[in-house]
Amino acid sequence: MKIRRSLLVVATLLTVGLASCGANNSDSSSDTSITEMKLIPAGNVIDVRSAKEFAIDHVKGATNLDLENGDFEKALVTLDKKQTYELYCHSGRRSALATELMRNAGFTNVVDLGAKEAAARTLNLPIVTD
Repeated sequence: MKIRRSLLVVATLLTVGLASCGANNSDSSSDTSITEMKLIPAGNVIDVRSAKEFAIDHVKGATNLDLENGDFEKALVTLDKKQTYELYCHSGRRSALATELMRNAGFTNVVDLGAKEAAARTLNLPIVTD
């Protein structure tokens, strides 16, 4: 039942995300986009890509919580909802989904940094390889 509910949430978020990709939303007061951001301190940077992708390269200091294998959702119950979290992935699709999941779970300080390269630039951190 829990898996079915999780799949429903992800499917709903994908539908909403894809529908809003081309939308022109003039009310951006509740949305933080990279174009509005300046450099922010790296604190709780989360890479939501797979462990294999993370092993190839990642933003220095990031924690890997794979969105697609369930690691991310499992970790949500352990995270402090009052902290600030910065999320990124390969292209921005998974980080947008993860950001929405966090906001729906009651996290209020979540920033979707989009793609890995954009995250590194925004945080002024290097991309490292292991």
